[in-house]
Amino acid sequence: MEFIDFLLEDFFVTGQPLIYGAMVSIVLVSIAIVFVLSYFKKWGWLWREWLTTVDHKKIGIMYIIAALAMLFRGGVDALLMRTQLTLPGMEFLDSQHYNEIFTTHGTIMIIFMAMPFLIGLMNYIVPLQIGARDVAFPFLNALSFWSFAFGAMIFNLSFVIGGSPDAGWTSYTPMAGATLNPGPAQNYYLIGLQVSGIGTLATGINFIVTILKMRAPGMKMMRLPIFTWSTFITSIIIVFAFPILTVALALMTIDRIFGSHFFTLTGEGMPMMWANLFWLWGHPEVYIVILPAFGIFSEIISTFARKQLFGYKAMVYSMVVIAGLSFVVWVHHFFTMGAGGAVNSFFSITTMLIAVPTGVKIFNWLGTMYKGRIRFDTPMLWSLAFIPCFVIGGVTGVMLAMAAADYQYHNTYFLVAHFHYVLIAGTVFGCFAGLTYWYPKMFGHKMNEKLGKISFWFFVIGFNVCFFPMYFLGFAGMPRRTYTIEPEWMALNVTASIGAILMAIGFAVFVYNIYYSFRYSQRETHGDTWDGRALEWATTTPVPFYNFATVPKIEGPEAYWRMKENGRTTYEKEKVEPIHMPSDSGVPFVMMAFMFIASFGLIWEWIGIAIAGLIGVLACMVIRSFDYDDGFYVSVEEIKQTEKKAREGEQ
Repeated sequence: MEFIDFLLEDFFVTGQPLIYGAMVSIVLVSIAIVFVLSYFKKWGWLWREWLTTVDHKKIGIMYIIAALAMLFRGGVDALLMRTQLTLPGMEFLDSQHYNEIFTTHGTIMIIFMAMPFLIGLMNYIVPLQIGARDVAFPFLNALSFWSFAFGAMIFNLSFVIGGSPDAGWTSYTPMAGATLNPGPAQNYYLIGLQVSGIGTLATGINFIVTILKMRAPGMKMMRLPIFTWSTFITSIIIVFAFPILTVALALMTIDRIFGSHFFTLTGEGMPMMWANLFWLWGHPEVYIVILPAFGIFSEIISTFARKQLFGYKAMVYSMVVIAGLSFVVWVHHFFTMGAGGAVNSFFSITTMLIAVPTGVKIFNWLGTMYKGRIRFDTPMLWSLAFIPCFVIGGVTGVMLAMAAADYQYHNTYFLVAHFHYVLIAGTVFGCFAGLTYWYPKMFGHKMNEKLGKISFWFFVIGFNVCFFPMYFLGFAGMPRRTYTIEPEWMALNVTASIGAILMAIGFAVFVYNIYYSFRYSQRETHGDTWDGRALEWATTTPVPFYNFATVPKIEGPEAYWRMKENGRTTYEKEKVEPIHMPSDSGVPFVMMAFMFIASFGLIWEWIGIAIAGLIGVLACMVIRSFDYDDGFYVSVEEIKQTEKKAREGEQ
C-alpha cells in the first residue's frame, strides 16, 4: 500500500485532466509505434539505419525531427498560456500549473527546439558546403545527438512523473532552491539541461575542427559559404559559453541534492551569482540560435536574388564582432537589480553597440536584393518576412538597452514582445526557411509550394497579430509572469490569442505539407533544385553516404556557381579512388541510455540507481577505448555504380 501511495501521490502527476490526457496520449502513441515496428518487422532496420548511425546526414535529420516534436510541445504550452490569459478571471489553469507551463515553454523552445533544429541543419549541410565526406568526429557527433535526445526525454518526463519545474526558464535562486522548491521537479530542469548541454558542447568542438581541418582543397576561410561561417562562429561561442552553464547547473544540483550552499544566503552563498552565471551563458545563447539563422537567410537571399552576397567580408566581420560583444552584455538582464550607475552605463553601451554589426547585416541583405532578379519561392518569403519583423525586435531591444528606460519596460509585456520578435522572427523563421530550402537535398523532393505559402501567411500574420499587441500591453502596465489579467487588458489579449491560433494553424499546415509532399511531390532528378551557388547543390539527390565521389577542387568563392560556369562537376570518373568511411556504432546510444538511468536516479535522489547508471556510462567509455575499428573503404566499383545510378536520373 505504501508503494501505491507513493506512485499516486509523489511519482505520477495526478489531479490535472490535461495531464491525464497527456498520459493517455503517450501510452497510445508508444503502443502504436511498437505495433508498427513489429508488424512491418522494422526493429532491425531502425537499429541499423538510425540508432547506430554516425552519418552526419541522418543525424541531422533526427535532430530536425526531434526539434519539430519539441516545437509542437512548446507550442501547445504557449496555447495553454494564451487561453488562460485571454479573459479576466480565467480558471483554465491554476497558478501552479501556469508556472509549470510557463517554465517548460521557455526551456523547451530555446534548449530543445531552436538549438537542435539549427544543429540539425548544420549537421546535414556544413560538411557538404566545405567538400567533406563527414564531420571530423563522427562517433562524437552521434554521441552529441543521443545526449540531446535523452536530455530532452528527461526534461519532458517531468510533466507526467514527478511534476514539471516551475521556477521560470531562468530558474533564479532562491526560488529554484531546495528550501522553496523541494521535490524532483527542479532537478529535472538541472539534469535535463546538463545532459543535453554535454552534447551541445561536443557539437561545438566537432564543427570547429571540421571547418578548420576538413575543407576541400582550395576552400580557404574567406571562400566559405556564409552559413558555414555562421556555424563556425556559433561553435566558438558554444565552446566558451556552455562550460559556464555546465558549472552553474552542477553547483545548483549539488546545492539541492547534497545540501551545499553555493546559492543560498544561509550558508553565505550568493543567490545573485546564479543570475550572473546563467546570463553569462544565456546572452551568448541568444546568438547561438540567431547567427546560424543569419547564415541561412544569407544563403537563401543570395540564391533567390540570383546574385553574389553583397558585402561578404562585412558579413563575416560583423558576425565576429557580434560573437565578441555577446559576452559583455549580460548585465542588461538585471538593470533593475541595483548594480549601480557605472556598471549599468557600461553594459548599456555594449548592448547598444551590438546593434551596429547586426544593422550591417540588414543592409547587406538589402544590398544583395538590390537590382536582383528575385524569385518569390517559399524560402525567400520567410527570409523577406524576417527582415522587418527582426528590425522591430532589434529597435525595441535598443530601447531596452537604455538602463533608465529599462526600469519601466523590464518587467512588463513590452519585454515579452521584444524577445519573441527577435527569437521567432530570427530563429523560427530561419528554421522554417532553412528546412524548406534544403528539404529537396535531404529527401529528394520539394515541399509543396502552395501549402508552403499557406503555412507562411498563416504563421507570419498570426505572429504579428499575437505579439505586436504585447508592446502596447507593456505600455499599459501588464506585468510579465502573471497568470491573470485585468479587464482593461482584455481586448489586446484576445487579439494576441487569435494570433496564437493562426500561428498554430500555420504550423499544422507546415507539418501536413511534409506528409503531402512525401506522398505526392515530384521526385528531384537533379541535385541543383534552386539553381544554387554553394557546394551542397553540387552533389546528386539523394546525397550518397560518402557525399562526394571525388574531392572537389575549389577555385574561388561560390564554388558551385563557378563549377557550373566552367561546365565542371564534382564527379571526375578517372580520378575515383577508394573512399574511407567510419563504421556505425551502437555505443553512443547505449552510453546515453545509461546516462538517462543515472540521471533519473539522481533526479529522485536514488543514489544507488544513479551509481549503477554511471557505471554503465564508464563501461561504455572503456569499450570505446578498446575499439580498434578503423572504418571501411568504399570500392571504386561501388562508387562508380552509385554515381551512374544517381546521375542517370539527371539526364
